[in-house]
Amino acid sequence: MSIGVTPLGEAEARRRNVAIGTFDGVHRGHRAVIDDADTVLTFEPHPLEILHPAALPKLITPFAVKRDVIEGLGVRELVVIAFDEDFAHQTAEQFIEQVLIERLTASRVSVGENFRFGAKAKGDPAMLRARPEFETRVLPLVEVDGETVSSTRIRAQVAAGDMVGARRCLGSPFMVEGVVVKGDQRGRELGFPTANIVPDDRLAIPGHGVYAAFANGVPAAVNVGVRPTFESGRGVLIETHLIDRVEDLYGKTLRVAFVERLRGEKRYEDIDELVAQMHLDIEDAKRVCAGFTG
Repeated sequence: MSIGVTPLGEAEARRRNVAIGTFDGVHRGHRAVIDDADTVLTFEPHPLEILHPAALPKLITPFAVKRDVIEGLGVRELVVIAFDEDFAHQTAEQFIEQVLIERLTASRVSVGENFRFGAKAKGDPAMLRARPEFETRVLPLVEVDGETVSSTRIRAQVAAGDMVGARRCLGSPFMVEGVVVKGDQRGRELGFPTANIVPDDRLAIPGHGVYAAFANGVPAAVNVGVRPTFESGRGVLIETHLIDRVEDLYGKTLRVAFVERLRGEKRYEDIDELVAQMHLDIEDAKRVCAGFTG
């Protein structure tokens, strides 16, 4: 099955079981809301980008990753609302009437208990439950390790390099993706060619360090940081070394799923010492990836 991505205005009339939310990260709380829905209704861009740009946090998932994770949950259709100033002024009543009833013909609506909608966030789950046109399913917040799962919590875990904790909250590995760009070939010169991604400033990335990961499904050792040994003057890069695989990835999209942080970023005075550490990193990454069970 391939999920259909449909702008709201192009959604065809049919009875739908709809889960609604921004779903940044598609974490375990979001998955509880999405469970058993055939349609996910989401917003692009993130509403805060329009309503309060200064308050917009680093996003956990770019749209393409969010789409693919939602597809993996068995959802048939992803309906996307282009969130803009006009939509921001739509009242909660208009959202229910025009979007859920007239456009999507919803027979069931699923939301989290903290979901708010409509101008000035006046709509809430109680308003949805009061409507006889559809059944409303309201999901409580989900806890992992005694603490509520939230996008804020996951951003903090990612920034700290806690890939295991982030995965426990997300339900799958934290992922980044980007187009591979040419670097200064330093890794290739040392015998460790890397595929380099310049991270998007709008998105969360792991804290500086070396990680075991899967890159387009291939075990990899990944460095996130500024490579202090070489003082290249470059900004932060995500440098991915595919283990036991050589591919020309320039200009292609690479998706990196982080499994575990191996160590922090460190400056080496001696290149031979750095090379020896890189060999160790690759062996550690190979071991971690081999033992990864999802």
